[in-house]
Amino acid sequence: MSDPLLRLSGLEPFVLTKDIPFVNVGERTNVTGSAKFRKLITNRDYATALDVARDQVENGAQIIDVNMDEGLIDSKQAMIDFLNLVAAEPDIARVPVMIDSSKWEVIEAGLQCVQGKPVVNSISLKEGEAAFVHQASLCLAYGAAVVVMAFDEQGQADSFERKTEICARAYKILTKDVGFPPEDIIFDPNVFAVATGIEEHDNYGVDFIEATRWIRQNLPHCHISGGVSNLSFSFRGNEPVREAMHAVFLYHAIKVGMDMGIVNAGQLAVYDQIDPDLREACEDVVLNRAPANGGNATENLLDIAERYKGDKREEKKRDLAWREWPVEKRLEHALVNGITEFVEDDTEEARVAAEKPLDVIEGPLMAGMNVVGDLFGAGKMFLPQVVKSARVMKQAVGVLLPYMEAEKEGQRESAGRVLMATVKGDVHDIGKNIVGVVLACNNYEIIDLGVMVPPQKILEEAKARNVDIIGLSGLITPSLDEMVHLATELEREGFDVPLLIGGATTSKVHTAVKIAPQYSKSQAIYVTDASRAVGVVSSLLSKTQKQPYIDGIRAEYSEVAERHERAERAKQRLPLAAARANAMKIDWSDYAATEPAFTGPKVVENWDLAEISRYIDWTPFFQTWELKGVYPRILEHETYGEAARNLFADAQAMLQRIIGESWFGPRAVVGFWPANAVGDDIRLFKDGSRTETLATLHTLRQQTSKRKDSPNLALADFVAPEGTPDWVGGFVVTAGPEEVEIAKKFEADGDDYAAIMVKALADRFAEAMAEMLHERVRRQHWGYGKGEAFAPQELIGEPYDGIRPAPGYPAQPDHTEKQTLFDLLDAKATTGVELTESMAMWPGSSVSGLYIGHPDSYYFGVAKVERDQVEDYAARKGIDVEEAERWLAPILNYRPGSAAAIAAE
Repeated sequence: MSDPLLRLSGLEPFVLTKDIPFVNVGERTNVTGSAKFRKLITNRDYATALDVARDQVENGAQIIDVNMDEGLIDSKQAMIDFLNLVAAEPDIARVPVMIDSSKWEVIEAGLQCVQGKPVVNSISLKEGEAAFVHQASLCLAYGAAVVVMAFDEQGQADSFERKTEICARAYKILTKDVGFPPEDIIFDPNVFAVATGIEEHDNYGVDFIEATRWIRQNLPHCHISGGVSNLSFSFRGNEPVREAMHAVFLYHAIKVGMDMGIVNAGQLAVYDQIDPDLREACEDVVLNRAPANGGNATENLLDIAERYKGDKREEKKRDLAWREWPVEKRLEHALVNGITEFVEDDTEEARVAAEKPLDVIEGPLMAGMNVVGDLFGAGKMFLPQVVKSARVMKQAVGVLLPYMEAEKEGQRESAGRVLMATVKGDVHDIGKNIVGVVLACNNYEIIDLGVMVPPQKILEEAKARNVDIIGLSGLITPSLDEMVHLATELEREGFDVPLLIGGATTSKVHTAVKIAPQYSKSQAIYVTDASRAVGVVSSLLSKTQKQPYIDGIRAEYSEVAERHERAERAKQRLPLAAARANAMKIDWSDYAATEPAFTGPKVVENWDLAEISRYIDWTPFFQTWELKGVYPRILEHETYGEAARNLFADAQAMLQRIIGESWFGPRAVVGFWPANAVGDDIRLFKDGSRTETLATLHTLRQQTSKRKDSPNLALADFVAPEGTPDWVGGFVVTAGPEEVEIAKKFEADGDDYAAIMVKALADRFAEAMAEMLHERVRRQHWGYGKGEAFAPQELIGEPYDGIRPAPGYPAQPDHTEKQTLFDLLDAKATTGVELTESMAMWPGSSVSGLYIGHPDSYYFGVAKVERDQVEDYAARKGIDVEEAERWLAPILNYRPGSAAAIAAE
């Protein structure tokens, strides 16, 4: 029987398995740790505060810590207000919340608001056993996991003996007296500062590490957390040294069982990449050992720390000593470091020395790629580096192929054959291509069918090529239904090969609830990112591991589906009439909208690539390469800062070529129309008389039950009702179709790294154009923001009035609304951008949306909707309910079909 696991949830489940070595808890929604967040809460700027939480989730936080303990804030009310707002934002609420406070009343108030299964931070024995049992019992009743501080009536534990004694006592009380599940207990044995100059403090690091080891060995199934930044307090102001100390501490603490912590992910160094002298000095301090050269560990570190003050790091000199190594080691070095400069000569040297050209591939090249795979799996290499390694491998194989063909030798036997495709109607393939490269690096044969692939072609190719695995990718929500359909077809055709699911809109919940039940002959498996793909594929193709792995996935997905169903049943949603009655109430009585400079569509020409590049938001660029963090801080990230800097340098080099050689041909169209809200619709008029309707934009309304003064929003709420003049705009921009052919040329040359890079940069150009055009709209074309004076990078934080919501996104999940926008703008003729049958835009590096100018407008998510709204929506659009259900499938809170038929089941 497997060990019980810590299971948390927001809207989506989070299970702490052995595959997750360390859980990083997002710390920026904590008023005690973030001056920015504290200011937002103090000023009651909750909309921007939600953006802080959203950024954390988008940047990979698996849990968000919410703390409102500040003297000038009503902590209890702030916790209630903020968590209620989080609950209405599905993109934030999908992750679990850590309710963090030193005041029990604030914690309990948070427990009464939060969705899913949270973590309480914290409870302790400092007020005695009675209070501890009372608080723990309430946490259990609320269904929360708990952080337990190593703190009792005598104070905080500062030694190994005190830490273990208090944690053992708390564990016994919790498990025996309270009945608390041990897997829901997270001990914090207290991280204290070391290297303070006080001898009694020297063993604090060792005490924590050894207490962690003891707790994990003697208190079954519990977990360990800690506040890592406390360790280096005596070196505040010297960030390189602090980063190194944290990395060394975590390296040792994680090895013995620390699996969670509120850590600044932007300040973690890579253990192996720390300057060796600094790393050894930090280890001497953290592990309280005497330096090799004698003397005192603290004094030694203080001496070394002087080199790093002001973040003065010595520049790396180009080291070519490896060129003297044997050719096998040179090839390995080139593969690991992505160096193409010498690979052709080295490969030829290896070929001449080998008995057969194939021996070079199966020998030093595959040995080098195995090192790459091991480093990637261990978190010591990152995706951009692996793709560069693949480029070196392809270049080396290119040298050998003519000789192999001359000898008529077959290709080496692959580890397995994987067919990959972006589903019908979807054009996005960057993520799929990255996964393909990573798998190819691990000796899997990849059959990539490209984008917009119909299900019949996938089935035919899978059968003809006798594939071992099928992988599906999709970005837009209609792709989810395509994946369900393909699973059904695989079942009908009798396939029994595993089906991998990936892409931005996919999730474990959707795979477990919608896709897997349609494919009983094998298993559909959600793959979060490229770093997980190799392990999943390896398990599925292993003769000994395959069935146990699939059995484990089936059991997990069955539980996910059951939890999802229970959670959905438990949520309260309003009938449509009640939701409309709670619409946002804007006072329109004295509102005077600015009239745009023109009405109807207008092509925007003369785009300057250099100017567009100033508006690029680089954070999503790094996310494309699975490097999570906010630019520019990511460039100094302790774990993958070097990889991020190298990637950014490569991007800048290609960016200069894009600009200098005019690789892209940007195009755009913008339009404005007189508009008014009519119920939940936005009616656009032909002219200022507002007598003849030109088109109608249909919006959807939130039906989630809200607390207090929170409205149930629809986009129509932000547009003035009839009788008050208002306008709505729309736009389509594209970086142009050129990226497709440029990427194909790079792929033909064996340079997948450059092919992926150009697509990623084309996406950034399109998003930058959208930001740049929106600025022009506010300042010129519409003119309601003429006084704006924001720098391009300031616009990323959206400090301006108005929004540009897009069909297919959370505020309007129906992709078919794009068709109305495209017709209004004659977008195909004016920009060349087309809509696929699933309403994806081609070229993929394109952006479209609406402009709403009211200063109170903001972004939100509609979330799940009920049958009454879908029927109403279908009637307003003039389509069948079944058609509306098809496009709204991801947000339906009911199973389509007649109520009688479902009841009969």
